[in-house]
Amino acid sequence: MNRSILIVICDFLLLSLLTFSTDINHMADENTRPPTKVVVSLNPVPNPGNDLTAVMKQALAEEQKNREQLQQQLAEARNATGRREQQNQQLQQRVAAEQANIENLNRQLQNNAEQAQQKLAATESEAQRQSAQVAALRRQLEKLTQTSQLAQAEKQQLSNQLQLAEVQAHAAAERATLMQQEVQVQQAENARLTEGVKSLATNSGQLAQEIRANRPLAPNTIFSDFVSNRVEAGISAWRTSMFSMDTSKDKQTATVLVTDGTNYFALCHVQDTPVTLWDPGTDWDKLAGTLSWGGRQVPLKSMSFDAQDPRVVMMPVTRADAQTLGCKVYRLSTDPYKFQDAVLVGANEEYYGQCNFQIEMNTPQYVKLDRSLLKGLFGKFNPSRGDLVFSRTGELLGIMVNNTYCLTIRAFAPAATFAFGKDLHNQHTGGTLSELYGYVFQLPLRLQ
Repeated sequence: MNRSILIVICDFLLLSLLTFSTDINHMADENTRPPTKVVVSLNPVPNPGNDLTAVMKQALAEEQKNREQLQQQLAEARNATGRREQQNQQLQQRVAAEQANIENLNRQLQNNAEQAQQKLAATESEAQRQSAQVAALRRQLEKLTQTSQLAQAEKQQLSNQLQLAEVQAHAAAERATLMQQEVQVQQAENARLTEGVKSLATNSGQLAQEIRANRPLAPNTIFSDFVSNRVEAGISAWRTSMFSMDTSKDKQTATVLVTDGTNYFALCHVQDTPVTLWDPGTDWDKLAGTLSWGGRQVPLKSMSFDAQDPRVVMMPVTRADAQTLGCKVYRLSTDPYKFQDAVLVGANEEYYGQCNFQIEMNTPQYVKLDRSLLKGLFGKFNPSRGDLVFSRTGELLGIMVNNTYCLTIRAFAPAATFAFGKDLHNQHTGGTLSELYGYVFQLPLRLQ
């Protein structure tokens, strides 16, 4: 229903109600006699004002509903308008971007066209230059053709001369081949003779060396060689006693220089040095020593105790020191069991003799002196510890560690080393000597 019509109807109804209530009141005032009071029970009549109010409320509700629908439609229209504006803006942006791309493409096309025009001009120029070069080359080709015809004639002449030279060279090559074959035959014969001579010389040298290695030397020769090449080893030791008294010991012994192929050293028994294997051991303050031969002398820098038996003392020297002394350097025996007997030399007692040695399986590093077959050759022959033992080929076999057993020396293998110098406190010589004594004490009784 239209709002204007509804307002008019409402106004009309209000005026009608006001008029009707005024007429009824006036009629009541004009009666002279009050009416007879009659009680009549009537059905309640609905109040027309309530219907009007309900109609008005319904009209208002519909109006409110229409207003809300209109507001909702207005909001939707506004939203649609916003979306259209946003789409228009996006479309405008895309159009602007496309326009920019079109402008860039136009510029690129223009640049490409300009570059193509420049390349075309350069190509035309290059084509003209190449055409000029082709023309020049054609002229040169004509000249070369003429020259080639002349050269062909000369070539024919040279070919004839070459054929003649090839025939002559072939004949010369055949003669050279025959001569080379003769030379090769002669060289092969010479090489065969040379190899035969070398083989004979090598076999002779090996045979001579093998003969020398297996030929036993006379004990007199071995002892004479020892006397000529023995060196004097002197070792001194100092220490301070409990009463602040300086105590020193000096020992001199005769020995030889030996080598295992790498190391050079002299060796002797520990009894021929100032130090002693004992428990407790002695703490020495200073040790010094020298080796001398033929009036020449070199200092000793250290003394070592053999790892197999510490009673054997090794005094290492350098190869230069051995050359300075100039005496013979003995080789260690590579095969100590090649001969049944050996030559024992008393380094300090001036005696030597020939004696047999036996091998014991439980002590393979020692050989046992067979005292039932002793054969002294010079001096009072009484083998004792410290004596040197040589094989029958003149190599050093070992040293006697007691009166019966000889330790075979195979290499320089120290168990402990004392560096010579003035201050030995940091080397703890006493403790080391005690440990070495304990090792010897644990050996079988027959080896002690």
